[in-house]
Amino acid sequence: MPMITRRTLLRSGGAAASAVALIPSSVPKAAAAEDRAGSVFHVFAFQWKPSTTEAQKEKAARDIAAFQGQIPGLLETHVGPNISSRGKGYTFGGIMQFKDKAALDAYVQHPAHQALLAWLVPLIDAIELDLQA
Repeated sequence: MPMITRRTLLRSGGAAASAVALIPSSVPKAAAAEDRAGSVFHVFAFQWKPSTTEAQKEKAARDIAAFQGQIPGLLETHVGPNISSRGKGYTFGGIMQFKDKAALDAYVQHPAHQALLAWLVPLIDAIELDLQA
């Protein structure tokens, strides 16, 4: 039987949820756990203010994605439009995975992040979550 991981199930959509019962209890979780050990996830969503232009929205997406490779300890960055019908007005968001909480704390103070905030904060109402998982 091929190995089925949580990531495989998530990629294959809702129908795959029923396959959970098929996963043997002996599936090795060590590889996935090693990838995430100590990881911190920064999750954010924006409600754009009415005066925000499409060009500004596109710049925000580009600038946030550009943190990848610039910010030490930033492992993954995903940004884009919110496609959920349950978004409560939050139309854009992202998830960033950091090596650990220290890397997240350094990101908050990083000059590139501070430069983004200087022009972006007046254009958004945001919600942020930081999760250790």
